[in-house]
Amino acid sequence: MPVPHDIAAETELWDIYAGSAFQDDMEPTFCWTQYAGHGPGPEVLGDPGSVLELGCGTGRALALLAGRGVKATGIDLSPVMVKRITERWAGTGADFVCGEVLEILAADAETYDAVYSNFGAVWFTDPARLLPLVAERLRPGGTFAFSHPPAIPGAYGPQGMYKGGFAGRAMYTYRYSYTPDGWTDLLEASGFRDVDARVLDAPTAGHIGTLLVTARR
Repeated sequence: MPVPHDIAAETELWDIYAGSAFQDDMEPTFCWTQYAGHGPGPEVLGDPGSVLELGCGTGRALALLAGRGVKATGIDLSPVMVKRITERWAGTGADFVCGEVLEILAADAETYDAVYSNFGAVWFTDPARLLPLVAERLRPGGTFAFSHPPAIPGAYGPQGMYKGGFAGRAMYTYRYSYTPDGWTDLLEASGFRDVDARVLDAPTAGHIGTLLVTARR
């Protein structure tokens, strides 16, 4: 059953996040995991001429791709973040769009060689609504890839997440967690093929791994 996303409230939450996540001196980088220098990089996307990032955050990955000559576009919900990254990466050629990912994908007529999300909007958007829209935005044979922490065993589907601690004004969003097999079923039901969903081990044994999923249109 769909959960009641409050986009205005979630926008405020991500604006607050932008204040702590964005640093003026950050450099372009691309890493699928939460551990710096660990795991694969942009080669997971193949050799795309154009990419779309869902929930582009600090824009560092898009800046790296744009610097390599890729037509790079990102969507983010936070006006604060989009303003900052547009200014920070102005010289790279990357393009940043502010808005709700489902609305933008539904209205967009552009198609891309690759669509990806690195701990971004795929984790925070209902896959039943998102995945068919992603498929429409991919060119035939295009790659869809995303990463985020693996599901906690036994806790699947939408999971409520408060910002910060458990005191003060309630600010929350929802994230969507599934097993690798669960993601495979969801993607195949939306018309994707060649799905590879796996959990990458952390660099330190026993630490939280990273779910990495790739599929083709």
